[in-house]
Amino acid sequence: MNLFEQIKIRSFRRLQKVDLRLKSLNVLIGANGSGKTSLLEVFSLLAASASGTLAKTISEFGGINSNLSNLGIVASDDQMEFQLSRAVENQKPIQYTLHIEPRGVDYSLSEEQLSQDRGQPNPFLHITSNYGSIQYFEPMVEKRLVKPTWHYDSSESALSQVPRMFAEPEEFRKQLASSTHYHVLDVSAKAPVRLPQPMRHATLPGRNGEELVSCLYMIRETDESRFESIEDTLRAGFPSFERLNFPPVAAGTLAMTWKDSTSSNPFYMHQLSEGTLRFLWLVTLLQSPGLTSVTMIDEPEVSLHPELLSLLADLFREASTRTQLIIATHADRLVRFLKPDEVIATSVEEDGTASFAWGDKFQLDTWLQEFSLDQLWQMGRIGGRS
Repeated sequence: MNLFEQIKIRSFRRLQKVDLRLKSLNVLIGANGSGKTSLLEVFSLLAASASGTLAKTISEFGGINSNLSNLGIVASDDQMEFQLSRAVENQKPIQYTLHIEPRGVDYSLSEEQLSQDRGQPNPFLHITSNYGSIQYFEPMVEKRLVKPTWHYDSSESALSQVPRMFAEPEEFRKQLASSTHYHVLDVSAKAPVRLPQPMRHATLPGRNGEELVSCLYMIRETDESRFESIEDTLRAGFPSFERLNFPPVAAGTLAMTWKDSTSSNPFYMHQLSEGTLRFLWLVTLLQSPGLTSVTMIDEPEVSLHPELLSLLADLFREASTRTQLIIATHADRLVRFLKPDEVIATSVEEDGTASFAWGDKFQLDTWLQEFSLDQLWQMGRIGGRS
């Protein structure tokens, strides 16, 4: 699995000057307002750039000006700058650069590049753009950088619009575009996850659990060992759990029930507790065959009993062999079950900027002989808590 291995961010909210190495499993721990969710939303913004939904995403974020850093640290903080690199097997990484600056209440893409070091004095350019003047490398006829001959939407990136010419940049675009951000699951009384669901092909449970039943049913029918693994995890977390069943409700519609040894009648989804539903959704998500290249999860610990967090940490590790995981959490108890090289400590500096540091960069060997990782975080040994 080729990973996105480095991200650089300038002037996005508190992320004034971030240069962060990425791994297959990245768990961000820090206080409220220390930049955890902002990092996930930068990835969402770059994914939107790759998928042609940048304008929609910036609007959903409240517009360019409300996200541009206003800390006043650098006088020229007049644009956001992002740089993301992805490993390529047997080659140098591919690097994507995107600069966005405000233009009144709107924005302009002031610079964009998709490049790769090929051992020449200058990087090889797949795409280059400045203020809407776009060129892309055409390998079939021209064999050089050419300008588009079709209508070009200046509010969207060149990455999402130019022809797919080479395998490596197209794989970069596809992987980035597929990046998925999961927020805390809605488990209110009429939430999709609590209702019977139309039966359809589903390789993921859905951001709101709207395809949880279909996803689990499909896994049961197509991958028996994976479904058994899901049920084994549920038994480890809930010792009285026996099995999941899928009774039909109407033509093309399935419900799902939770059979428990403590009751003669099964529990339907609307009867399950918030923590049980969220854990079931997380287990299904992390075991899903349709995991995208990058999976971002905000606050997975919400409503979960502390004893479930050890299972969750193991699920993260297993899933990170199939997707690049970026997790944002407030739960020091979750950190207890992680290793220093899986944890990124976030904190806010005196000047208001967010900083990120990998746990294995701190000298913790001696400390870990006496304290757990969550205790060291509480003590401030791997980043500030305030």
